[in-house]
Amino acid sequence: MNTRIPALAPALGFGLALLACGAAPGTASAAYTGNVVRIGVLNDQSGLYADIMGQGSVIAARMAVEDFGGRIGDTPVEVVAADNQNKPDIGAAIARQWYDVQGVDMIAEIANSSVALAVVEIARDKNKVAIVSGSNTNRLTGDSCTPNHVHWAFDNYALANATARAVVKQGGTSWFFITADYAFGHDMEKQAGDIVKQSGGTVVGSVRAPLNSADFASYLLQAQGSGAKVIGLANATADFTSTVKQGKEFGILDGGQSFAGLTVYLTDIDALGLEAAQGTLLSVPFYWDLNDRTRAFSKRFFERHGKMPTAYQASVYSQVTHYLKAVKSLGSDADGRAVVARMKELPTDDDAYGQGSIRVDGRKLHPMYLFQVKTPRESKGRWDYYKLAATIPTEEAWKPLDPACALVARQ
Repeated sequence: MNTRIPALAPALGFGLALLACGAAPGTASAAYTGNVVRIGVLNDQSGLYADIMGQGSVIAARMAVEDFGGRIGDTPVEVVAADNQNKPDIGAAIARQWYDVQGVDMIAEIANSSVALAVVEIARDKNKVAIVSGSNTNRLTGDSCTPNHVHWAFDNYALANATARAVVKQGGTSWFFITADYAFGHDMEKQAGDIVKQSGGTVVGSVRAPLNSADFASYLLQAQGSGAKVIGLANATADFTSTVKQGKEFGILDGGQSFAGLTVYLTDIDALGLEAAQGTLLSVPFYWDLNDRTRAFSKRFFERHGKMPTAYQASVYSQVTHYLKAVKSLGSDADGRAVVARMKELPTDDDAYGQGSIRVDGRKLHPMYLFQVKTPRESKGRWDYYKLAATIPTEEAWKPLDPACALVARQ
């Protein structure tokens, strides 16, 4: 049974919504702080990333709690949600309020890299737990690793590695990059380009486009003129969809070239439509139609949200499930470092991400998958967008341990 209970003290005017899962508390154990296990979903509820995270991630968290039974013994589990507006000062303020005043034990998702890097430091200082999936920065398992956080879903290395290595292996040996001209795009281009070369391919050129460009004509003409087999798109969301849509008008696919998206979401393909997106190659750790378990989970999610889950939303279900297993195993949520240590000891397994593990640096490990977007004729309807092109096994998908992480150095 889902019960809505009164909100706690206002989170600094940020419109905090409190959602409770499970029945009213009975006799709760003192091992659980505040006699409740409280989880906060901190993400973009109203901006650029609301479609790929937003309320869908809150729903996924609630599903995980409900599937766990809504409580651990007599102790209820609650879910809190707030919009960080993609601003590190706002995200950090909410995190402090949650940890210090609202009794939040774990913060999930944490959209935007600058927000995530701030929140994991707060979690360390206060000995709480943070599980990040809304940021792709490799720093979370590098120089910014902590014993209080885990990095779920994927990161820039995994996305670039999975796509570039698999595409080269399948014959896409020459690449030209269209890159968003800021740190994220530069990093994605470098990582993917390095992997292309390591895999025996070549990078014939690249061009950088300003963030939120409206016109990609000149960039597409350069890519077309390069003769590269693959046009790597080191951009995301609106820039990605604009590039692919305009590329269709330029006859990129008809000319024998293909797009490889380095950061692509299911909602991007839904917005583009298969006529424009068909043939695009992309990598993700989750797709709703991957296997029987993902289909069963996604059907239940769709009944609540009206859309199939993105990899981010599915990751929230996965991370909340594993967090609750660790807390139950320990019999306490009081010591954040102990909870994260137990999370690393226990194998992961859930209906969204399947089986996996957590490395010493906090990196959640699982396979990555290369998909190709279907043609309109191949699709059976809305959300039936991908066909599996390759599976990248766990041992090949992730960046090796980084000695810049203090947890690695201590081994």
